[in-house]
Amino acid sequence: MIGPLNPSHDRTAFSCGVEPLDRYLATQAGQDMRKHVAACFVLTEDRDPSIRGYYTLSATSLALADLPDELVRKLPRYPVLPATLMGRLAVDCRHRGRRFGELLLLDASARTLRSEIATYAFVVDAKDENAQAFYEAYGFRRLPSAGRRLFLPVASIAKLFS
Repeated sequence: MIGPLNPSHDRTAFSCGVEPLDRYLATQAGQDMRKHVAACFVLTEDRDPSIRGYYTLSATSLALADLPDELVRKLPRYPVLPATLMGRLAVDCRHRGRRFGELLLLDASARTLRSEIATYAFVVDAKDENAQAFYEAYGFRRLPSAGRRLFLPVASIAKLFS
């Protein structure tokens, strides 16, 4: 079951092996939700409050100039476009190899599609080469001027779910 983080979830036992991601969930995620800075969604199993994985969503924007020319030609000439950022995605080490990362990514994509707020693209920040390869396997493309930031137009996501 994937749903919003709430006080009944056991955040202290979560360990994905990446200290900043573990610390964020344990100490910052609840504050970000209360302040409406980011929404945190967690994967749990029925009647077990331990978190198998999580991701965060927030609003961001993409500069039109940062997008590939073949996409820019088809877009309005706004200087920036609205986007949804999945700032964090992590799976507990004890639950790796069960495709929970894929499940969380698909859930985040579906939430983005269901939103009534316009968003041109779904954006992710890959922490390393392995994460970048994970996202690229789902069709994400690098933003040339933004390091490991990748994007996928929401129209491409909609095709996956149709």
